[in-house]
Amino acid sequence: MKIHRTSFFLSALLLVSLTLPLAAQDEQTATEADSTGLPGDHFSLEGALELFKMAESPEAFEKALNSEDNSVNNLDLNEDGETDYIRVVDNMDGDVHAIVLQVPVSETESQDIAVIELEKTGAENAILQIIGDEDIYGDQTIAEPFEEEAVKSDGRGGPSGPAARVAVVVNVWGWPCVRYMYRPAYTVYVSPWRWRVYPTWWRPWRPHPWGFFHVRARPYRVHYHVVTTHRVVRAHRVYAPRRTHSTVVHTRTVTTKVNTRNGKAGVKKSTTTTTVRGKNGRVKAEKTTTTKSVRKGDATRTKTTTRTRGGRKRGG
Repeated sequence: MKIHRTSFFLSALLLVSLTLPLAAQDEQTATEADSTGLPGDHFSLEGALELFKMAESPEAFEKALNSEDNSVNNLDLNEDGETDYIRVVDNMDGDVHAIVLQVPVSETESQDIAVIELEKTGAENAILQIIGDEDIYGDQTIAEPFEEEAVKSDGRGGPSGPAARVAVVVNVWGWPCVRYMYRPAYTVYVSPWRWRVYPTWWRPWRPHPWGFFHVRARPYRVHYHVVTTHRVVRAHRVYAPRRTHSTVVHTRTVTTKVNTRNGKAGVKKSTTTTTVRGKNGRVKAEKTTTTKSVRKGDATRTKTTTRTRGGRKRGG
């Protein structure tokens, strides 16, 4: 009986050990299918708004954006294997602010990631939205603070039903950074940092895999929603002529969008070099494998080409 129970336990343990990796792989595959392949996958617009809400000033906001622990920035636009530093530049015109989040890509080019458009609409009222740049997200992507309030029925035509909940435009006047920027003595903030000139406290990190970053940034989406209505129009007019973009980033984004429309999510290329020794000397075979991945359930197509070249005979 003891042997029977032990065999049953070991069989169950083996079954669990085989099932868990498969379940995790299926979950990872489903999550990765949501990736667009664009740089915007690695920056959280909702997270940026949360950091702006908590910051005391634009300078403090810039520091929060460039902290790994906040899980908002995971960008590597120049593909050097390290995260990019995001500058904050405020463009002010009367009671309107266009707060640009920008990455220096090289000595000659910068790329806008997003702009927080902020307008004062009353003595103690202000509204804002964040607009993700089309070169980062493929199209302009708009996010804003999200709140709901209950609206009771007036009871006409019958007994009143349960109160409906509707989304409302959030008044951000109480946010510390907003109050700071509307002080009479406010000096327009323009980040002093630029390409290869960064603050001593900043330490870039190696970008996290998309699936890992996506999960860590997910909590920000509770209080901020992506919308289609562009309601902060005066600030957008201030920003539009000042938009900055990189030719390299733009070209890369256009290529990704074309590949997506054609059913291709991108090209992943790997090169493997092997050495085979023969009687007549040394043969070096270089094998290059090019994999074209297709997202959202389509099959992965793989094309392999092999080149072989002979080496000189080594002396014994």
